[in-house]
Amino acid sequence: MTAVLTGGFDSPAPQSARAFRSVLEAMARPGRIETLQGAVPPAPLSVAAGTLILTLCDPTTPVYLAGKFDSAAIRSWISFHTGAPLTRAGEASFAIGSWQELQPLSAYQIGDPSYPDRSATLIVELEELRGEGARLSGPGIETSSHLSLPETRAFRENAQLFPLGIDCLFTCADRLAALPRTTRVEDN
Repeated sequence: MTAVLTGGFDSPAPQSARAFRSVLEAMARPGRIETLQGAVPPAPLSVAAGTLILTLCDPTTPVYLAGKFDSAAIRSWISFHTGAPLTRAGEASFAIGSWQELQPLSAYQIGDPSYPDRSATLIVELEELRGEGARLSGPGIETSSHLSLPETRAFRENAQLFPLGIDCLFTCADRLAALPRTTRVEDN
């Protein structure tokens, strides 16, 4: 029980404000790697993923946990620190897991033409996150950017759904990068 009570923000207001600013920077500049700190979540959640959960989730934010991330320790930690309800993939505002565990992408909400914002955001835990690999272009990128994505085909297909589609936040240790649905992805 003690582990559930620990690992949250020491100073919630400034820490969540800094983390939210980093999320906005990452979304505005796809491929840019930001650092997130503050949370100490139960394994296998990374510091960055835990910090995202504390910053973006609340009792009105349904969360789906995929694969090994659907553990009693993580469920209890999220419930205690955010009050976010846990749900199935198709009802989630946020889904957390490895790329393989979050498949198929068709399980998640992509919004509808009247409300494209009613889509899921995936928090994808990666083994490594580097500014190399797939070539990114589009809004927020001056010429091009690069990011070590788990694949490229799914992101190309997702971009074709615009204004619908999912958005992705990639985490590894204390690092974060974002891939909004507006970003064009090519193999490098």
